[in-house]
Amino acid sequence: MQKRLVNEKNMYLCEQIIVVMSVSTILNIAYNVTSAFVESIPKKERKKYGQFFTPRKTAEFMASLFTIDYSKPALKLLDAGAGTGLLTIALVERLRDCGYRGAISVICYENDSKVLPTLADNLENIKRSLDIEYEIRIDNYLTSQNFICADLYKKEAERFDMIIGNPPYLKIAKDAPEALAMSEVCYGAPNLYFLFWAMGINNLKDGEEMVYIIPRSWTSGAYFERFRKYLFRYCVITNIHIFGSRDKVFDGESVLQETMIIKVKKTREKPQYVRMSSSETSDFADVRYYDVDYNTIVAPNQFVFLVTSQEEAEILSRVNSQPNTLESDNLRMRTGLIVDFRTREVLRDNDEDGSYPLFYSHHIKNGRVSWPVGREAEYIVTDKSGYLQENTDYLFVKRFTSKEERRRLQCGIYLKADHSQYKYISTQNKINYIKCDNPEVAYGLFVLLNSSLYDAYYRILNGSTQVNSTEINLMPVPSKDSIRKMGRELIGMELTEQNCDKIVNRWIR
Repeated sequence: MQKRLVNEKNMYLCEQIIVVMSVSTILNIAYNVTSAFVESIPKKERKKYGQFFTPRKTAEFMASLFTIDYSKPALKLLDAGAGTGLLTIALVERLRDCGYRGAISVICYENDSKVLPTLADNLENIKRSLDIEYEIRIDNYLTSQNFICADLYKKEAERFDMIIGNPPYLKIAKDAPEALAMSEVCYGAPNLYFLFWAMGINNLKDGEEMVYIIPRSWTSGAYFERFRKYLFRYCVITNIHIFGSRDKVFDGESVLQETMIIKVKKTREKPQYVRMSSSETSDFADVRYYDVDYNTIVAPNQFVFLVTSQEEAEILSRVNSQPNTLESDNLRMRTGLIVDFRTREVLRDNDEDGSYPLFYSHHIKNGRVSWPVGREAEYIVTDKSGYLQENTDYLFVKRFTSKEERRRLQCGIYLKADHSQYKYISTQNKINYIKCDNPEVAYGLFVLLNSSLYDAYYRILNGSTQVNSTEINLMPVPSKDSIRKMGRELIGMELTEQNCDKIVNRWIR
Protein backbone atom coordinates (compact mmCIF):
# COMPACT_ATOMS: atom_id res chain seq x y z
CA MET A 1 0.00 0.00 0.00
CA GLN A 2 1.27 3.42 -0.93
CA LYS A 3 0.84 6.46 1.28
CA ARG A 4 2.22 9.96 1.05
CA LEU A 5 1.88 12.83 3.44
CA VAL A 6 1.16 16.22 1.90
CA ASN A 7 3.16 19.23 3.00
CA GLU A 8 0.70 20.98 5.29
CA LYS A 9 2.17 24.40 4.45
CA ASN A 10 1.47 24.11 0.72
CA MET A 11 -0.80 26.79 -0.69
CA TYR A 12 -3.08 25.82 -3.55
CA LEU A 13 -4.27 27.92 -6.50
CA CYS A 14 -7.98 28.46 -7.16
CA GLU A 15 -8.23 25.80 -9.82
CA GLN A 16 -6.79 23.15 -7.50
CA ILE A 17 -8.80 21.10 -5.05
CA ILE A 18 -7.97 23.00 -1.85
CA VAL A 19 -7.70 26.77 -1.77
CA VAL A 20 -7.20 29.43 0.87
CA MET A 21 -10.32 31.56 0.64
CA SER A 22 -10.61 35.26 1.25
CA VAL A 23 -13.39 36.67 3.40
CA SER A 24 -16.05 38.18 1.16
CA THR A 25 -18.48 40.99 1.82
CA ILE A 26 -21.50 39.19 0.38
CA LEU A 27 -20.82 36.02 2.35
CA ASN A 28 -20.30 38.04 5.53
CA ILE A 29 -23.64 39.77 5.04
CA ALA A 30 -25.39 36.45 4.39
CA TYR A 31 -23.76 34.90 7.44
CA ASN A 32 -24.83 37.77 9.68
CA VAL A 33 -28.39 37.52 8.36
CA THR A 34 -28.29 33.74 8.93
CA SER A 35 -27.07 34.20 12.50
CA ALA A 36 -29.91 36.62 13.22
CA PHE A 37 -32.42 34.17 11.75
CA VAL A 38 -31.02 31.25 13.78
CA GLU A 39 -31.24 33.28 16.99
CA SER A 40 -34.88 34.08 16.23
CA ILE A 41 -35.90 30.41 16.07
CA PRO A 42 -35.81 28.29 19.26
CA LYS A 43 -33.23 25.52 19.11
CA LYS A 44 -35.87 22.94 20.01
CA GLU A 45 -37.90 23.91 16.94
CA ARG A 46 -34.90 23.71 14.61
CA LYS A 47 -33.95 20.28 15.96
CA LYS A 48 -37.50 19.10 15.32
CA TYR A 49 -36.81 19.51 11.59
CA GLY A 50 -33.16 18.46 11.73
CA GLN A 51 -31.89 21.97 10.94
CA PHE A 52 -28.25 22.80 11.64
CA PHE A 53 -27.11 25.87 9.70
CA THR A 54 -23.66 25.84 8.11
CA PRO A 55 -21.03 28.18 9.62
CA ARG A 56 -19.37 30.62 7.22
CA LYS A 57 -15.89 29.06 7.40
CA THR A 58 -17.35 25.63 6.76
CA ALA A 59 -19.25 26.94 3.74
CA GLU A 60 -16.04 28.47 2.37
CA PHE A 61 -14.12 25.24 2.89
CA MET A 62 -16.80 23.14 1.21
CA ALA A 63 -16.92 25.47 -1.78
CA SER A 64 -13.12 25.30 -2.08
CA LEU A 65 -13.23 21.54 -2.69
CA PHE A 66 -14.80 21.79 -6.16
CA THR A 67 -12.66 21.55 -9.26
CA ILE A 68 -13.64 24.30 -11.72
CA ASP A 69 -13.94 23.55 -15.44
CA TYR A 70 -13.35 26.96 -16.99
CA SER A 71 -14.11 25.65 -20.49
CA LYS A 72 -17.82 25.21 -19.73
CA PRO A 73 -19.92 28.11 -21.04
CA ALA A 74 -22.50 27.57 -18.27
CA LEU A 75 -22.76 25.86 -14.89
CA LYS A 76 -25.92 24.62 -13.21
CA LEU A 77 -25.75 24.40 -9.40
CA LEU A 78 -27.98 22.60 -6.89
CA ASP A 79 -28.41 23.24 -3.17
CA ALA A 80 -31.12 20.95 -1.75
CA GLY A 81 -32.32 21.95 1.69
CA ALA A 82 -30.72 25.34 1.08
CA GLY A 83 -31.68 27.06 4.34
CA THR A 84 -30.54 30.68 4.06
CA GLY A 85 -28.41 29.91 0.99
CA LEU A 86 -25.02 30.23 2.67
CA LEU A 87 -23.52 27.26 0.81
CA THR A 88 -24.79 28.54 -2.54
CA ILE A 89 -23.31 31.99 -1.91
CA ALA A 90 -19.95 30.52 -0.89
CA LEU A 91 -19.81 28.40 -4.06
CA VAL A 92 -20.89 31.18 -6.43
CA GLU A 93 -18.40 33.59 -4.88
CA ARG A 94 -15.65 31.03 -5.19
CA LEU A 95 -16.44 30.54 -8.89
CA ARG A 96 -16.40 34.28 -9.61
CA ASP A 97 -13.35 34.98 -7.43
CA CYS A 98 -11.42 32.30 -9.31
CA GLY A 99 -12.24 33.84 -12.66
CA TYR A 100 -15.14 31.78 -14.00
CA ARG A 101 -17.04 34.11 -16.36
CA GLY A 102 -19.63 31.73 -17.81
CA ALA A 103 -23.33 31.73 -16.99
CA ILE A 104 -24.31 30.41 -13.54
CA SER A 105 -27.80 29.20 -12.68
CA VAL A 106 -28.76 28.01 -9.22
CA ILE A 107 -31.62 25.78 -8.08
CA CYS A 108 -32.37 25.89 -4.34
CA TYR A 109 -34.88 23.55 -2.70
CA GLU A 110 -36.35 24.79 0.59
CA ASN A 111 -39.83 24.26 2.05
CA ASP A 112 -39.46 25.90 5.47
CA SER A 113 -41.68 28.96 5.22
CA LYS A 114 -39.81 30.73 8.02
CA VAL A 115 -36.47 30.71 6.19
CA LEU A 116 -37.75 31.38 2.65
CA PRO A 117 -37.72 35.23 2.89
CA THR A 118 -34.09 35.19 4.09
CA LEU A 119 -33.11 32.76 1.33
CA ALA A 120 -34.79 34.92 -1.31
CA ASP A 121 -33.06 38.08 -0.08
CA ASN A 122 -29.64 36.40 -0.08
CA LEU A 123 -30.07 34.97 -3.58
CA GLU A 124 -31.32 38.28 -4.94
CA ASN A 125 -28.21 39.90 -3.48
CA ILE A 126 -25.81 37.58 -5.31
CA LYS A 127 -27.89 37.81 -8.48
CA ARG A 128 -27.30 41.58 -8.55
CA SER A 129 -23.68 41.40 -7.45
CA LEU A 130 -22.37 38.32 -9.24
CA ASP A 131 -24.61 37.98 -12.30
CA ILE A 132 -26.41 34.68 -11.75
CA GLU A 133 -29.90 33.30 -12.28
CA TYR A 134 -31.68 31.45 -9.50
CA GLU A 135 -34.86 29.55 -8.76
CA ILE A 136 -36.28 28.62 -5.36
CA ARG A 137 -38.33 25.44 -5.34
CA ILE A 138 -40.66 24.96 -2.38
CA ASP A 139 -41.35 21.32 -3.34
CA ASN A 140 -40.25 18.33 -1.27
CA TYR A 141 -36.84 17.59 -2.82
CA LEU A 142 -37.14 13.83 -2.32
CA THR A 143 -40.70 13.17 -3.46
CA SER A 144 -41.07 15.74 -6.24
CA GLN A 145 -38.85 13.85 -8.70
CA ASN A 146 -38.12 10.29 -9.77
CA PHE A 147 -35.32 8.32 -8.13
CA ILE A 148 -33.31 5.93 -10.38
CA CYS A 149 -35.84 6.31 -13.17
CA ALA A 150 -35.83 3.37 -15.59
CA ASP A 151 -39.37 3.90 -16.83
CA LEU A 152 -39.54 5.39 -20.34
CA TYR A 153 -42.87 7.01 -19.47
CA LYS A 154 -41.51 8.86 -16.44
CA LYS A 155 -39.47 12.04 -16.49
CA GLU A 156 -35.72 11.57 -16.13
CA ALA A 157 -33.95 13.28 -13.23
CA GLU A 158 -32.71 16.82 -13.68
CA ARG A 159 -28.90 17.00 -13.93
CA PHE A 160 -26.44 19.46 -12.38
CA ASP A 161 -22.77 20.37 -12.78
CA MET A 162 -22.14 21.04 -9.07
CA ILE A 163 -24.14 19.98 -6.01
CA ILE A 164 -23.47 21.29 -2.52
CA GLY A 165 -25.48 20.55 0.59
CA ASN A 166 -26.02 20.41 4.33
CA PRO A 167 -29.02 18.04 4.42
CA PRO A 168 -31.42 17.74 7.38
CA TYR A 169 -30.38 15.23 10.05
CA LEU A 170 -33.69 13.62 10.92
CA LYS A 171 -34.84 10.03 11.24
CA ILE A 172 -38.15 9.27 9.55
CA ALA A 173 -40.54 6.32 9.60
CA LYS A 174 -39.91 3.44 7.23
CA ASP A 175 -43.29 4.09 5.62
CA ALA A 176 -42.79 7.86 5.28
CA PRO A 177 -43.34 9.16 1.71
CA GLU A 178 -39.62 9.93 1.34
CA ALA A 179 -38.61 6.41 2.37
CA LEU A 180 -41.16 4.78 0.06
CA ALA A 181 -40.01 6.96 -2.85
CA MET A 182 -36.41 5.79 -2.36
CA SER A 183 -36.87 2.20 -1.20
CA GLU A 184 -33.84 1.06 -3.23
CA VAL A 185 -31.48 2.62 -0.66
CA CYS A 186 -33.55 2.23 2.53
CA TYR A 187 -33.33 -0.36 5.26
CA GLY A 188 -35.65 0.16 8.21
CA ALA A 189 -36.36 3.72 9.32
CA PRO A 190 -33.93 5.90 7.32
CA ASN A 191 -32.36 9.26 8.09
CA LEU A 192 -33.10 12.13 5.71
CA TYR A 193 -29.45 13.05 5.33
CA PHE A 194 -28.47 10.01 3.28
CA LEU A 195 -31.70 10.16 1.24
CA PHE A 196 -30.76 13.73 0.24
CA TRP A 197 -27.28 12.51 -0.62
CA ALA A 198 -28.59 9.60 -2.70
CA MET A 199 -30.98 11.87 -4.60
CA GLY A 200 -28.10 14.27 -5.16
CA ILE A 201 -26.10 11.49 -6.82
CA ASN A 202 -29.14 10.83 -8.99
CA ASN A 203 -29.18 14.53 -9.98
CA LEU A 204 -25.44 14.82 -10.67
CA LYS A 205 -24.11 14.81 -14.22
CA ASP A 206 -21.60 12.09 -15.14
CA GLY A 207 -18.05 13.17 -14.36
CA GLU A 208 -19.13 15.98 -12.01
CA GLU A 209 -18.74 16.58 -8.27
CA MET A 210 -20.84 17.05 -5.16
CA VAL A 211 -19.84 18.16 -1.65
CA TYR A 212 -21.94 17.40 1.44
CA ILE A 213 -21.53 17.84 5.20
CA ILE A 214 -23.03 14.79 6.90
CA PRO A 215 -22.75 12.46 9.93
CA ARG A 216 -20.24 9.63 9.65
CA SER A 217 -22.76 6.91 10.58
CA TRP A 218 -23.16 5.77 6.95
CA THR A 219 -19.58 4.50 6.69
CA SER A 220 -20.25 0.97 8.03
CA GLY A 221 -22.87 -1.48 9.21
CA ALA A 222 -25.91 -3.16 7.68
CA TYR A 223 -28.25 -0.20 8.15
CA PHE A 224 -26.56 1.78 5.36
CA GLU A 225 -25.47 -1.17 3.21
CA ARG A 226 -27.98 -0.48 0.41
CA PHE A 227 -26.98 3.16 0.29
CA ARG A 228 -23.25 2.35 0.14
CA LYS A 229 -23.86 -0.07 -2.75
CA TYR A 230 -25.74 2.67 -4.58
CA LEU A 231 -23.04 5.25 -3.84
CA PHE A 232 -20.18 3.11 -5.14
CA ARG A 233 -22.17 1.93 -8.14
CA TYR A 234 -22.04 5.47 -9.48
CA CYS A 235 -19.39 7.45 -7.58
CA VAL A 236 -15.92 7.48 -6.09
CA ILE A 237 -14.74 9.43 -3.05
CA THR A 238 -12.09 12.06 -3.72
CA ASN A 239 -12.00 14.11 -0.46
CA ILE A 240 -12.94 13.61 3.19
CA HIS A 241 -12.59 16.12 6.02
CA ILE A 242 -12.94 15.04 9.65
CA PHE A 243 -13.62 17.30 12.63
CA GLY A 244 -11.84 16.60 15.89
CA SER A 245 -14.76 17.87 17.99
CA ARG A 246 -18.39 17.22 17.11
CA ASP A 247 -19.54 20.04 19.46
CA LYS A 248 -17.83 22.79 17.47
CA VAL A 249 -18.91 21.96 13.93
CA PHE A 250 -22.18 23.90 13.94
CA ASP A 251 -21.32 26.99 16.00
CA GLY A 252 -22.22 25.72 19.44
CA GLU A 253 -25.10 23.46 18.45
CA SER A 254 -25.33 20.21 20.42
CA VAL A 255 -24.77 17.64 17.67
CA LEU A 256 -25.00 14.02 18.77
CA GLN A 257 -23.25 12.49 15.75
CA GLU A 258 -19.71 13.03 14.58
CA THR A 259 -19.70 15.01 11.36
CA MET A 260 -17.63 14.96 8.19
CA ILE A 261 -17.35 16.78 4.86
CA ILE A 262 -17.14 14.58 1.79
CA LYS A 263 -16.66 15.17 -1.92
CA VAL A 264 -17.63 12.49 -4.43
CA LYS A 265 -17.28 12.39 -8.20
CA LYS A 266 -19.77 10.62 -10.44
CA THR A 267 -17.46 8.19 -12.17
CA ARG A 268 -16.30 4.59 -11.82
CA GLU A 269 -12.66 5.53 -12.35
CA LYS A 270 -11.03 5.26 -8.95
CA PRO A 271 -8.38 7.82 -8.00
CA GLN A 272 -5.11 6.51 -6.59
CA TYR A 273 -5.58 8.45 -3.39
CA VAL A 274 -8.31 10.02 -1.27
CA ARG A 275 -7.34 13.48 -0.04
CA MET A 276 -7.96 13.34 3.72
CA SER A 277 -7.96 16.41 5.95
CA SER A 278 -8.76 17.11 9.58
CA SER A 279 -9.15 20.00 11.98
CA GLU A 280 -10.05 20.31 15.63
CA THR A 281 -12.56 23.10 15.07
CA SER A 282 -14.75 24.49 12.31
CA ASP A 283 -12.56 27.55 11.64
CA PHE A 284 -10.00 25.30 9.82
CA ALA A 285 -7.07 27.26 11.31
CA ASP A 286 -5.29 24.01 12.17
CA VAL A 287 -6.29 21.99 9.10
CA ARG A 288 -3.83 19.34 7.96
CA TYR A 289 -3.85 17.27 4.77
CA TYR A 290 -2.68 13.78 3.92
CA ASP A 291 -3.30 11.42 1.00
CA VAL A 292 -4.25 7.79 1.64
CA ASP A 293 -4.52 4.95 -0.87
CA TYR A 294 -8.11 4.69 -2.15
CA ASN A 295 -8.38 0.98 -1.39
CA THR A 296 -7.41 1.67 2.22
CA ILE A 297 -10.25 4.17 2.66
CA VAL A 298 -12.85 2.12 0.75
CA ALA A 299 -12.55 -1.51 1.81
CA PRO A 300 -13.63 -4.46 -0.39
CA ASN A 301 -16.76 -4.86 1.78
CA GLN A 302 -17.55 -1.16 1.04
CA PHE A 303 -16.94 0.00 4.59
CA VAL A 304 -15.34 3.46 4.59
CA PHE A 305 -12.46 4.17 6.97
CA LEU A 306 -11.81 7.71 8.18
CA VAL A 307 -8.04 7.70 8.45
CA THR A 308 -6.35 10.57 10.31
CA SER A 309 -2.68 9.59 10.07
CA GLN A 310 -0.12 7.31 8.44
CA GLU A 311 -0.18 5.16 11.57
CA GLU A 312 -3.90 4.51 11.11
CA ALA A 313 -3.36 3.70 7.44
CA GLU A 314 -0.78 1.09 8.45
CA ILE A 315 -3.22 -0.40 10.97
CA LEU A 316 -5.82 -0.80 8.24
CA SER A 317 -3.27 -2.35 5.90
CA ARG A 318 -2.24 -4.97 8.49
CA VAL A 319 -5.78 -6.00 9.41
CA ASN A 320 -7.14 -5.89 5.86
CA SER A 321 -4.44 -8.33 4.78
CA GLN A 322 -6.09 -11.12 6.78
CA PRO A 323 -7.90 -13.74 4.67
CA ASN A 324 -11.06 -14.48 6.64
CA THR A 325 -13.88 -12.95 8.68
CA LEU A 326 -15.62 -14.19 11.81
CA GLU A 327 -18.56 -15.17 9.59
CA SER A 328 -16.38 -17.21 7.24
CA ASP A 329 -14.68 -18.83 10.26
CA ASN A 330 -18.14 -19.77 11.63
CA LEU A 331 -17.50 -17.60 14.68
CA ARG A 332 -20.34 -15.17 14.27
CA MET A 333 -20.84 -12.54 16.97
CA ARG A 334 -24.39 -12.18 18.23
CA THR A 335 -26.16 -9.86 20.64
CA GLY A 336 -27.31 -10.97 24.11
CA LEU A 337 -30.82 -12.36 24.46
CA ILE A 338 -32.42 -10.64 27.45
CA VAL A 339 -33.90 -7.13 27.58
CA ASP A 340 -34.37 -6.48 31.30
CA PHE A 341 -37.52 -4.35 31.31
CA ARG A 342 -39.34 -6.79 29.02
CA THR A 343 -38.48 -9.94 30.97
CA ARG A 344 -38.72 -8.94 34.64
CA GLU A 345 -40.99 -11.89 35.41
CA VAL A 346 -38.18 -14.41 34.72
CA LEU A 347 -35.34 -12.59 36.50
CA ARG A 348 -34.17 -13.62 39.97
CA ASP A 349 -31.76 -12.12 42.48
CA ASN A 350 -30.80 -15.48 44.01
CA ASP A 351 -30.19 -19.04 42.92
CA GLU A 352 -33.20 -21.35 43.09
CA ASP A 353 -34.41 -24.59 41.53
CA GLY A 354 -34.47 -24.36 37.75
CA SER A 355 -32.46 -21.13 37.56
CA TYR A 356 -29.60 -20.41 35.17
CA PRO A 357 -26.82 -17.79 35.16
CA LEU A 358 -27.58 -14.45 33.48
CA PHE A 359 -24.52 -12.49 32.37
CA TYR A 360 -24.18 -8.71 32.08
CA SER A 361 -21.39 -6.43 30.92
CA HIS A 362 -20.38 -5.79 34.55
CA HIS A 363 -19.41 -9.46 34.81
CA ILE A 364 -16.54 -8.84 32.34
CA LYS A 365 -13.48 -8.10 34.47
CA ASN A 366 -9.78 -8.24 33.64
CA GLY A 367 -10.28 -10.46 30.62
CA ARG A 368 -12.46 -13.06 32.33
CA VAL A 369 -16.14 -13.41 33.18
CA SER A 370 -16.71 -13.24 36.93
CA TRP A 371 -20.13 -14.44 38.13
CA PRO A 372 -22.00 -14.03 40.45
CA VAL A 373 -20.96 -10.72 41.96
CA GLY A 374 -23.90 -10.16 44.31
CA ARG A 375 -25.95 -7.79 42.16
CA GLU A 376 -29.63 -7.94 41.26
CA ALA A 377 -31.09 -10.23 38.59
CA GLU A 378 -28.07 -12.48 38.07
CA TYR A 379 -30.30 -15.51 37.55
CA ILE A 380 -33.06 -16.41 35.14
CA VAL A 381 -35.84 -18.96 35.58
CA THR A 382 -37.49 -19.88 32.27
CA ASP A 383 -38.09 -22.69 29.82
CA LYS A 384 -38.38 -20.37 26.80
CA SER A 385 -35.80 -21.42 24.24
CA GLY A 386 -35.41 -17.83 23.03
CA TYR A 387 -34.19 -16.78 26.48
CA LEU A 388 -31.55 -19.50 26.86
CA GLN A 389 -28.36 -20.55 25.11
CA GLU A 390 -26.05 -23.54 25.36
CA ASN A 391 -23.57 -23.51 28.22
CA THR A 392 -20.37 -23.72 26.21
CA ASP A 393 -17.21 -21.67 25.76
CA TYR A 394 -17.73 -18.06 24.70
CA LEU A 395 -16.03 -14.75 24.24
CA PHE A 396 -18.19 -11.96 25.69
CA VAL A 397 -17.76 -8.37 24.48
CA LYS A 398 -19.31 -5.24 26.00
CA ARG A 399 -21.70 -3.53 23.58
CA PHE A 400 -21.37 -0.09 25.14
CA THR A 401 -18.43 1.89 26.46
CA SER A 402 -18.05 5.56 27.31
CA LYS A 403 -16.37 8.04 24.97
CA GLU A 404 -13.65 8.63 27.54
CA GLU A 405 -12.62 4.98 27.96
CA ARG A 406 -9.27 4.05 26.48
CA ARG A 407 -10.53 0.86 24.83
CA ARG A 408 -13.61 0.38 22.68
CA LEU A 409 -13.38 -3.45 22.55
CA GLN A 410 -13.64 -4.83 26.08
CA CYS A 411 -13.99 -8.58 26.28
CA GLY A 412 -13.92 -11.50 28.67
CA ILE A 413 -13.41 -15.24 28.29
CA TYR A 414 -16.22 -17.46 29.53
CA LEU A 415 -15.46 -21.17 29.94
CA LYS A 416 -18.25 -23.69 30.49
CA ALA A 417 -16.00 -25.60 32.88
CA ASP A 418 -16.34 -22.74 35.37
CA HIS A 419 -20.09 -23.39 35.72
CA SER A 420 -20.46 -26.95 34.43
CA GLN A 421 -23.47 -27.65 36.66
CA TYR A 422 -25.70 -25.63 34.31
CA LYS A 423 -27.02 -26.93 31.00
CA TYR A 424 -27.95 -23.43 29.84
CA ILE A 425 -26.96 -19.82 30.46
CA SER A 426 -28.34 -16.49 29.27
CA THR A 427 -26.93 -13.10 28.28
CA GLN A 428 -28.30 -9.58 28.69
CA ASN A 429 -28.49 -7.57 25.48
CA LYS A 430 -25.81 -5.08 26.49
CA ILE A 431 -23.17 -7.66 25.72
CA ASN A 432 -22.26 -9.45 22.51
CA TYR A 433 -21.08 -13.04 22.46
CA ILE A 434 -19.20 -15.43 20.17
CA LYS A 435 -19.78 -19.15 20.61
CA CYS A 436 -16.50 -21.09 20.56
CA ASP A 437 -15.70 -24.74 19.86
CA ASN A 438 -13.19 -24.99 22.69
CA PRO A 439 -11.20 -22.86 25.15
CA GLU A 440 -8.32 -22.36 22.70
CA VAL A 441 -10.62 -20.60 20.24
CA ALA A 442 -12.05 -18.42 23.03
CA TYR A 443 -8.53 -17.44 24.07
CA GLY A 444 -7.57 -16.83 20.43
CA LEU A 445 -10.49 -14.49 19.86
CA PHE A 446 -9.52 -12.70 23.05
CA VAL A 447 -5.99 -12.26 21.67
CA LEU A 448 -7.41 -10.54 18.59
CA LEU A 449 -10.10 -8.34 20.11
CA ASN A 450 -8.07 -7.42 23.21
CA SER A 451 -5.08 -6.35 21.10
CA SER A 452 -4.33 -2.69 20.51
CA LEU A 453 -4.33 -3.44 16.76
CA TYR A 454 -7.98 -4.52 16.55
CA ASP A 455 -9.16 -1.95 19.06
CA ALA A 456 -7.58 0.80 16.94
CA TYR A 457 -9.02 -0.76 13.77
CA TYR A 458 -12.52 -0.72 15.21
CA ARG A 459 -12.18 2.88 16.40
CA ILE A 460 -11.24 3.92 12.86
CA LEU A 461 -14.19 1.96 11.47
CA ASN A 462 -16.82 3.16 13.92
CA GLY A 463 -16.85 6.52 15.70
CA SER A 464 -19.65 5.57 18.10
CA THR A 465 -19.37 3.98 21.53
CA GLN A 466 -21.48 0.97 20.55
CA VAL A 467 -19.83 -2.24 19.41
CA ASN A 468 -21.83 -3.35 16.38
CA SER A 469 -21.85 -7.10 15.85
CA THR A 470 -22.43 -6.76 12.09
CA GLU A 471 -19.25 -4.71 11.75
CA ILE A 472 -17.24 -7.09 13.95
CA ASN A 473 -18.40 -10.08 11.90
CA LEU A 474 -17.08 -8.48 8.71
CA MET A 475 -13.68 -7.45 10.06
CA PRO A 476 -10.77 -9.32 8.44
CA VAL A 477 -9.29 -11.95 10.78
CA PRO A 478 -6.89 -14.91 10.47
CA SER A 479 -8.19 -18.41 9.79
CA LYS A 480 -9.93 -20.29 12.58
CA ASP A 481 -6.97 -22.64 12.91
CA SER A 482 -4.62 -19.68 13.31
CA ILE A 483 -6.93 -18.15 15.93
CA ARG A 484 -6.88 -21.44 17.85
CA LYS A 485 -3.07 -21.51 17.78
CA MET A 486 -2.91 -17.90 18.95
CA GLY A 487 -5.18 -18.85 21.85
CA ARG A 488 -2.96 -21.77 22.77
CA GLU A 489 -0.07 -19.32 23.14
CA LEU A 490 -2.06 -17.13 25.56
CA ILE A 491 -3.26 -19.91 27.88
CA GLY A 492 -1.31 -19.69 31.12
CA MET A 493 -0.28 -16.06 30.53
CA GLU A 494 -1.78 -12.92 32.08
CA LEU A 495 -4.72 -11.63 30.02
CA THR A 496 -3.14 -8.25 29.28
CA GLU A 497 -3.19 -6.11 26.17
CA GLN A 498 0.61 -6.29 26.09
CA ASN A 499 0.63 -10.09 25.93
CA CYS A 500 -2.08 -10.06 23.26
CA ASP A 501 -0.04 -7.54 21.24
CA LYS A 502 3.06 -9.75 21.39
CA ILE A 503 1.13 -12.69 19.98
CA VAL A 504 -0.71 -10.63 17.35
CA ASN A 505 2.53 -9.05 16.17
CA ARG A 506 3.97 -12.50 15.48
CA TRP A 507 0.95 -13.55 13.44
CA ILE A 508 -0.11 -10.32 11.74
CA ARG A 509 2.69 -8.21 10.26
